[in-house]
Amino acid sequence: MTAHDTIERPAPSAAAGVTEHFDVLIVGAGISGVGGAYHLTKQCPGARFVVLDALESFGGTWITHKYPGIRSDSDLHTFGYRFKPWVGKPIATADEILKYMGEVIAENDLAPHIRYRHQILSARWSSETNEWTIEARQGDTGEIARFTANFLWMCQGYYRHSQGYTPDWPDMAAYKGRIVHPQTWPEDLDYKGKQVLVIGSGATTATVVPAIAAECAHVTVLQRSPTYFIPGRNAIELAETLRQLQVDESWIHEIVRRQILFNQDAFTKRCIEDPETVTKELLGAVRAYLGPDYDIGTHFTPKYRPWRQRIAFIPDGDLFKGIASGKASMVTDEIERFTEKGVLLKSGKELEADIIVTATGFNLSPLGDIDFTIDGKPLNFSDSVTYRGLMFTGVPNMAWVFGYFRASWTLRSDLVADFVCSLLNHMKKKGAHKVEVALRPEERDLPRLDWLDQENFNPGYMLRGMHLLPKRLDRPEWQHSQDYWTEKDEIPKTNFDDSAFVYT
Repeated sequence: MTAHDTIERPAPSAAAGVTEHFDVLIVGAGISGVGGAYHLTKQCPGARFVVLDALESFGGTWITHKYPGIRSDSDLHTFGYRFKPWVGKPIATADEILKYMGEVIAENDLAPHIRYRHQILSARWSSETNEWTIEARQGDTGEIARFTANFLWMCQGYYRHSQGYTPDWPDMAAYKGRIVHPQTWPEDLDYKGKQVLVIGSGATTATVVPAIAAECAHVTVLQRSPTYFIPGRNAIELAETLRQLQVDESWIHEIVRRQILFNQDAFTKRCIEDPETVTKELLGAVRAYLGPDYDIGTHFTPKYRPWRQRIAFIPDGDLFKGIASGKASMVTDEIERFTEKGVLLKSGKELEADIIVTATGFNLSPLGDIDFTIDGKPLNFSDSVTYRGLMFTGVPNMAWVFGYFRASWTLRSDLVADFVCSLLNHMKKKGAHKVEVALRPEERDLPRLDWLDQENFNPGYMLRGMHLLPKRLDRPEWQHSQDYWTEKDEIPKTNFDDSAFVYT
């Protein structure tokens, strides 16, 4: 039985030519969309809603990414939903995560609300009707399905699922081997006994390399600059102890979540206040696997302080064990150009490979490649200003889920769900049909800043796509702070009668 065998009674497709109406339309049946559907059933009972997803099933990232060893890069005690205990190892495989999500759908009878193979093409807002009109192409028939909705809840993520990011290096066409991006890993790729070159050093590389190294002749990791890693046991001692004491799993879930979040908060503050000490600790943990003679300075010492980019957790040190065994190796250099046999580095060295894996990130797609119009005018998302990273000036009746970098994505999707449900209930109580966030008069002339403070966090994929994202102000409510430990208190206290909310 697969994870998806737990799901029955998928929602039927609309009849040809029929426009269906819903109170809420959720875009995406990944971790955020399934969570949003659950919260609607609990916090807005009676609300008519539908979830549309372009894929053949639920899961989002966890079904589009099929590269070897795919696993979470944050713990499932916090990446899992707050309402359903996670009982496995903290770092989980894609199959384990899908099984967990399938149980959420089955246990809460969410399947009738979800329409798969519905690729949304356009979303048009009309202030005359105070409704969104959504058109989606049905993957099985190619027909266009139409929906109207009072509120649009964007849960599709923020990158393009169909194609990953690969830089345009010189002479790539000259290479005679196979070039693969992990996001579109081919099922027929045979890497057994092959020389494999993996370009990149983020969480994907840290996952792929241990998964394939044993079967390859050798795996070489080529990085332009080093990344921080945290090796450790794929277990939570507190959870193991509480289970030995036969504590109820719901209690364990809450207690362990609180411990993890407390520790993450303390670690984040230390990275900012005492980065040199944290760096020594992180590098010391790597050195414990690779030995005193390994060149940690070249290959594992970044130029930036910890947590200015995401830190990948290495369960049981598997990446470093592969390097220590000789099955994998690190090269820190830049690519001059591709050759027939591999890549020529700027140092003059040539790395030969049968297969090149470009673990070089993804393409930002904030609105899921959907054609948005507001009262007939195309939406330029980057012209808007964000309210807490979840609503946007000039975009009525819409909320957007963008998770955390330094904490689990799902922590924020749960907070956004609380916000959306509270807002919908507030609108119902007021008899309002439209809500829009707007800058207060004293804020309209304040400088508009990039979505992210690059001094705080600056991953490459965000810098490449910054021009696509809304602006922020130097005010707490007009930015996505990336600080769960502040937002968990502030977002639930949102005053929906504040002048930042304009109702009709």
